[in-house]
Amino acid sequence: MILHTTEVIPLSDHRLFLRFNNGDAGEVELSGELDGEMFEPLRDPAQFATAYQHPVMRTVAWTNGADLAPEFLLELMRQQQEQTA
Repeated sequence: MILHTTEVIPLSDHRLFLRFNNGDAGEVELSGELDGEMFEPLRDPAQFATAYQHPVMRTVAWTNGADLAPEFLLELMRQQQEQTA
């Protein structure tokens, strides 16, 4: 099975609610990942809030062209969930 997101909801404080096709779901906090030419504009809350489910790539994308791999997002979400457990 190829991993992809099935739901993307932008939240406050650079967080997303994500649901994956493997059944995993939860929040991921991305403020520590917003470096570089494509991602620094996403530090602006209004720009971050443009996150959506890309219809072809089936992962998180933003209107400025930035996107993140679903594998990266799932791993980061799991790490963050372990840290708060």
